[in-house]
Amino acid sequence: MVKKLIAVALLCSGMMASDIMTLYRAGGMKAIEKEIDKGLSDSTYWSEIISGKDLRFGYFENTDTVLACSKDKSTLELYTRNAQEQFALKKSYSAFTGKYDGDKIAEGDRRTPIGVYTLIQKINNVDPFYGPMAFVTSYPNLYDRIRGKNGSGIWIHGVPLNGSRDSFTKGCIAIDNEDLLSLDREINPKNAVVIIDKHIRTQADRSIYPSIMASLFKWRYAWTYNDLETYLSFYDPSFERYDGMNLSNFKSYKEKVFAKNESKSIEFKNINIIPYPGEKPNLFMVTFDETYISDNHTFQGSKVLMVTLNTNKTISILSEQ
Repeated sequence: MVKKLIAVALLCSGMMASDIMTLYRAGGMKAIEKEIDKGLSDSTYWSEIISGKDLRFGYFENTDTVLACSKDKSTLELYTRNAQEQFALKKSYSAFTGKYDGDKIAEGDRRTPIGVYTLIQKINNVDPFYGPMAFVTSYPNLYDRIRGKNGSGIWIHGVPLNGSRDSFTKGCIAIDNEDLLSLDREINPKNAVVIIDKHIRTQADRSIYPSIMASLFKWRYAWTYNDLETYLSFYDPSFERYDGMNLSNFKSYKEKVFAKNESKSIEFKNINIIPYPGEKPNLFMVTFDETYISDNHTFQGSKVLMVTLNTNKTISILSEQ
């Protein structure tokens, strides 16, 4: 175990082996773990990790399927990750979207939302108007809710089993029934991301991902080792938590938590970083699985951050769930 930790510390921190051994003698395993945690905030490490990865739609650790809906082109494209870790276009479907242009704002506005979503449910028994089945998306997501958007029931569904329909929807994405059944056979809904935009844009600047990852783990380091000032510096003045808590109240809450000076363990796994569709530049949805263990609290579940990347290559957290 010690040898493994030393090897990881050498990789992450760039320290000499003798320095790591001296650190172990002085502080034991905890000291080495802290050095590794610090090393994870180095963008050079993350540049090596992303080398060769397909970043057209973002950085994905646990997503093998991207469904990209272009409202201008009226298409839903299915991309799957192949053995070479590249997202290959497997199928392009003709798609109906909402009657009116623009982003969905409110219930009944007949617009298809612009954003990033997951598939939270598969419904096999639907009204025949919606075809043989439907996938339910996660609209409204965290970013939708903090902007006051409402409505629900944004599906990927089929077309009427009997009769015809208009060439638009109330806000859903509709594709041919045979295409829908084919899509159902091709994907695992739990492992798919849906990206909807006016026209799908791919991310060309690879340098943003090491910067975001390094910043994310610097935030984690401050959190883990009770550095309240650095931890709070990552939060944007406009921050609003999923439950409506603003930055001022969030700071007061965290001051009380950090004052306990608890020893804690925080792990991030299955990280995804997705450039967010729409007009706001340098906006990203960051998702990951978090395991948090302290003396008085344990949490294990999914986490979502909405962040912007600043000119100094650090993130500002706009919202958190």
